[in-house]
Amino acid sequence: MRAVTTSTQELAPPGSPVLTVAGVGKTYTVPVLAGIDLTLNVGEVLALTGENGAGKSTLSKIVSGLVKPTCGAMHYLGQAYAPASRREAEALGVRMVMQELNLLPTLTIAENLFLNNLPAVKGIGWISRKRLREDARVAMARVGLEALDPDTPVSELGIGHQQLVEIARNLIGDCRVLILDEPTAMLTGREVDLLFHQVERLKRDGVSIVYISHRLEELARISERVAVLRDGKLVSVGPISEYTTDQLVTQMVGRDIGETIDFGERTIGAPMLRVDKLSRGAAVQDVSFEVKRGEIFGISGLIGSGRTELLRAIFGADAKDAGTVSIGTPPRPAHINTPSDAVRHGMALITEDRKSEGLMLTQSIASNLELNNFGVVSRFGWIDSARERALAQRHIDAMRIRCSSGQQSVGELSGGNQQKVVIGRWLERDADVLLFDEPTRGIDVGAKFEIYSLLGEEAKKGKALVVVSSELRELMLICDRIGVMSAGKLVRIFDRDEWTQDDLLAAAFSGYAKRDELLTY
Repeated sequence: MRAVTTSTQELAPPGSPVLTVAGVGKTYTVPVLAGIDLTLNVGEVLALTGENGAGKSTLSKIVSGLVKPTCGAMHYLGQAYAPASRREAEALGVRMVMQELNLLPTLTIAENLFLNNLPAVKGIGWISRKRLREDARVAMARVGLEALDPDTPVSELGIGHQQLVEIARNLIGDCRVLILDEPTAMLTGREVDLLFHQVERLKRDGVSIVYISHRLEELARISERVAVLRDGKLVSVGPISEYTTDQLVTQMVGRDIGETIDFGERTIGAPMLRVDKLSRGAAVQDVSFEVKRGEIFGISGLIGSGRTELLRAIFGADAKDAGTVSIGTPPRPAHINTPSDAVRHGMALITEDRKSEGLMLTQSIASNLELNNFGVVSRFGWIDSARERALAQRHIDAMRIRCSSGQQSVGELSGGNQQKVVIGRWLERDADVLLFDEPTRGIDVGAKFEIYSLLGEEAKKGKALVVVSSELRELMLICDRIGVMSAGKLVRIFDRDEWTQDDLLAAAFSGYAKRDELLTY
C-alpha cells in the first residue's frame, strides 16, 4: 500500500489524532514488537521510553519508513499510511532523528543540511555557494549553532555538534511528525535548553513529536504523555503528570531499582596511572592527575572541553605534543605512541562512538568479542568454534546482552546492547587501567545500573578506572573523585565529600569566563 499524500492545509486541529498505530508488530528471528496500539495527537510531545531492546527504535523505524511491520496498520491524517521508504515518509512530513548519526563526514555542515536540495545558480545549474551558506546559517541558528562556520567539514565537529546538525537537517521544510531518538544523549545543558526551546516552537506550529529518551527527568519537562515499552509490548500509556520517576523505572524494567550504588568492600591503594603535563594543541593543555588502584576517577566538563581528547592522548590514539603517561605500581613512564602500545602496557579504552570506532556492525557478537582476544578463542593458530561460543555466551550472560545468540549480527542489536559488546570485549583483556568515554550513552536506566555494578567489580579487583561522562548525576553516583575540564584545562579535582552539582558546573564554565560569549563546545 502506498502512503497518502498531504499538504499543509490538511493539518488537523490541535489535539486531534495525526498518527494512529493499531496492532503493529515486528518479527525477525523472534518477535521484537507485539500488538502496539498508540495515538499521536497534533501539537503534542509523546514520550516513548523503555529499556534497550524494548522495541522503541523498531516502532520508530516502522513509523518513519525504515522498517516494514510484520502485522498491524497505521493511519496518518485519517488515511491509510504505509511508507515504502524513509524518503517517502519524509516527503509526507514524517521525520526521524536517529540515535546513530546519518551525516557524511567529508562534506561540510551546509552540504549535509541541504544534500538533497542544493541551491543552484539560476540559468547555469551550478551550486550557489552563497545561497547554500545563507540557508545553512538560518537552519543552524534554529538549534544554536550560529557560532560555527557552515563550511566546516562535519568530520571536524564533536559528537554533540554533529547531533545538532542532524536535528537541524530534519527541521528543514514541512515537518509534521518529528521522532527524536535520544536527542540529548550527547548535549550539554545549554544545548538541551536550545533544543527544548525549538521543540516548544514546533508544538505551537502544530508539529507532533515522539521523544525517545532514558533521561526520565527530561520527560516531565518536555512531554504531555508517556508510553512505556517493555519486551516489545506497550505496558503503560498516560499523562506524564500521573507518574513518578520511580513508577516509570518500575514500568520499564519490571522491578524496583535503588538510587544508590553499594560497591561493597573496596580498597583504594597506591597510584596506578599518572598523567603529567599532558598537552595536545588547544584541546588538552598541561593536564596532570593520578588514579589509584581500586579508584574510579571521573572527568566532567562541557562538550568540547577536552575530555575525549584527553583520553585519546593518554591511549595513544592521538599524538601528544608534550607530557608523560606513567603506568604501574609505582607508575613508571610508558612509551605510548599508538593504541597498540597502550594495550601492551595494560590499558584499555572504551570510546564514545561505538558505531565507527568500537564495532564491526555486520559481524556477529562472537566475532566482535574475540577482537583483540584471539588467544582466548584460538587453538594452534585457528579459531576454535567451541571456545568462540563459550566466550560469547560468558559475556552475553554477564552483561545481560539481549540477543538471539552469539552469532547474531551486532548491527541488529539496540544501541545499549551494542555498547555492552564493546565493554565486554575490552574487559576480556583484564587490563589494569580502564578508560571509559561515555560508557552509558544511549543505555536505559536498568542497564546503566548494571554497568555501574560492573565498574564497581573492576574497581574491587584493584583496577584504575577513568570515566568521562556528560551526566553529572552519574559521576557523582559512582566516582571517588571528579576532575573538571574546561577549555582544554583540568581546572579542579573534587573529592567525594566536597563536590556539589553547582560547584561542578561552575568549574566546567570557568575556563570560558573571559570569552565574550559562553560557547557550548
